[in-house]
Amino acid sequence: MDKRDNQSLLAELTDRFGTGISRHEEPYGLLTIHTSKELILDVLAFLKESAGFTYLTDITAVHYPDGDNTFAIVYHVHNLLENVRVRIKASIPVSDPKIPSATTLWAGANWMERETYDFFGVQFEGHPDLRRILNMDDLDVFPMRREYPLEDPNRVDKRDFYFGR
Repeated sequence: MDKRDNQSLLAELTDRFGTGISRHEEPYGLLTIHTSKELILDVLAFLKESAGFTYLTDITAVHYPDGDNTFAIVYHVHNLLENVRVRIKASIPVSDPKIPSATTLWAGANWMERETYDFFGVQFEGHPDLRRILNMDDLDVFPMRREYPLEDPNRVDKRDFYFGR
């Protein structure tokens, strides 16, 4: 049996989901596919149950405030037997930040989804206990959203001349 590579995995996914895989790329050799929130659980289930990607490495989000103001929910899964990794992205609008929970596939998704909720405000529908995990319960903002300036413009200790610039 040949070892699975990015091209054979992409062919499997394209055969199974067709245009549900809206685009793909391979930055630094890591196959990255884009799909919709409606298909995310089907794609993850296929990768886990049919392609051997049994290890969910990470779930996080990226906020793209320019243009269409979306979150990309990012999943990293690993096939430990063939040592192949794949990244899956699903975009959702910031105005309606809801996506199905992956806790039905991996129990380990629980903590990662809570962390993503805590920092970005993404609501994972069907999550068994979606509440803040690292920030204070009464914090009314989501600190990883790019809605806020990175530095306080009034701080004088961060001026360039203090750093020889």
